[in-house]
Amino acid sequence: MGAMLWLHLFFCGLARVALGFTQSFDSDFTFTLPAGQKECFYQTMKKDATLEIEYQVIDGAGLDVDFYISSPNGNILYFDKRKSDGVHSIETENGDYMFCFDNSFSSISEKIVFFELILDNMEPEGDSAKWNDFLPGGEMLDMKLEDILETINSVKGRLSKSNQIQGLLRAYEARDRNLQEGNYDRVNFWSMVNLAVMLIVSCLQVYMLKNLFNDKRRSRT
Repeated sequence: MGAMLWLHLFFCGLARVALGFTQSFDSDFTFTLPAGQKECFYQTMKKDATLEIEYQVIDGAGLDVDFYISSPNGNILYFDKRKSDGVHSIETENGDYMFCFDNSFSSISEKIVFFELILDNMEPEGDSAKWNDFLPGGEMLDMKLEDILETINSVKGRLSKSNQIQGLLRAYEARDRNLQEGNYDRVNFWSMVNLAVMLIVSCLQVYMLKNLFNDKRRSRT
């Protein structure tokens, strides 16, 4: 009977640990922004939460874009003009936040944009459970579940941060690869132009030298 009670308390403790996680939602997107257009996205937030957004332009002429974030009441919180990347963090209130990427200044080149959203403290209100609710008769486990909860939250936070860094590194790698491929195409193009110019100049030189030694005067008898 004692063993069964201990197992019951142990699994209740695991439930408490699971419910004690700080909710954090991460998501990333990559999209094509056509020339002369603007794309806007909306994120619903709650009061006292945190919205963090990081973006990068990974392909397109100039690798730049206009970016701004507006609050639910329409105020512009951040505005970046023709930047290739940026990071912004906001302590939010209830409502829909809008963030836009604007490529209207470019009439020719489309851009490929990567951005990542990190939402902290987004757990629904009233879902947190008290440890005493799981313990019959107010009994307590002979172990520090709070320490376990703290350790697991720490590991979870570090794994989330590691995943975020890996996503950013992938975006940097994509941007660098696109730059290298663009440079490679430009080098090949101008090399072909130089080769064509050299061939034309060589043909002209041969023709002119041949004319110098070609005597067109007729001898009279």
